[in-house]
Amino acid sequence: MSELVRYEASEEVATVTLDSPHNRNALSAQLLAELSDRLSQAGADQAVRAVVLTHTGRSFCSGADLVAAGTGSLGAAGTAVMALLRLIVELPKPVIARIAGHVRAGGMGIVGACDLAIAAEGASFAFTEARIGLAPAMISLTTLDIMDSRQAMRYYLTGETFGASVAARLGLITAACAGEELDGVVGGLVAQLRETSPQGAAETKMLLTASRRQRLDAAGPEMAELSARLFGSQEAQEGIRAFLEKRAPAWRTRELARQIRGDGDDPGAQVLPQALGLRVGAGRGGHAGGEQAVHDEVEG
Repeated sequence: MSELVRYEASEEVATVTLDSPHNRNALSAQLLAELSDRLSQAGADQAVRAVVLTHTGRSFCSGADLVAAGTGSLGAAGTAVMALLRLIVELPKPVIARIAGHVRAGGMGIVGACDLAIAAEGASFAFTEARIGLAPAMISLTTLDIMDSRQAMRYYLTGETFGASVAARLGLITAACAGEELDGVVGGLVAQLRETSPQGAAETKMLLTASRRQRLDAAGPEMAELSARLFGSQEAQEGIRAFLEKRAPAWRTRELARQIRGDGDDPGAQVLPQALGLRVGAGRGGHAGGEQAVHDEVEG
């Protein structure tokens, strides 16, 4: 099995690259494990002063692996995501997100967890959870504290897409820049970080993340439980199938919305998936192949 996260250390900088472009760097079990391992490696390397988290392909990270979620095989992914967010926050080195593509759902939590984040103007962002029957539960712990609260309400509730300049105004990222300037801006930040002392950087990061670490401790288990419950719900499973099959979810139609809620004595409420001809993991045309479809939809 080929690796999905690459690691390179040079001149006091560790570059960690998400390299799973076939599914838009979705948070599969393998990618989560490898990313956690590479970040831990960077944290333990005394020669590393800063970490740059970047990606290949058109997406920085598209969030959860919805194909796995749709087949019920998501497993311990929620726990792994929470552990990853905590790892980034607690890493004794500054972590810079270098974003040249799209960010969705769980990827937003990763960007929020990073100490600095620079995005090219062509990048886009969205909290898409509510559109498929979920909520930005775990990732709220690394995004709500840095975003304007009133605007967070808008983008959490609508799931609409916004650009890099808006992300910077919201506080989600540090700065937006032209695509051709991205490496220069990130390189400039790295140069500034190399001027600091290892102890000074580590202790300053501890000060800056104190309230975050407290929230992760206090609310992390509850948010992970909420996420797992929502992923397993009938409504979210329908939302995931709709993504996989590139169609509107059932709640967009009044009668089907009533059925999926189970209102009254409607016998269709018990057989909704069968009535719709749905098959978990099926792509457009009824065959397995929804992974590309779902991530195209997420980017749309």
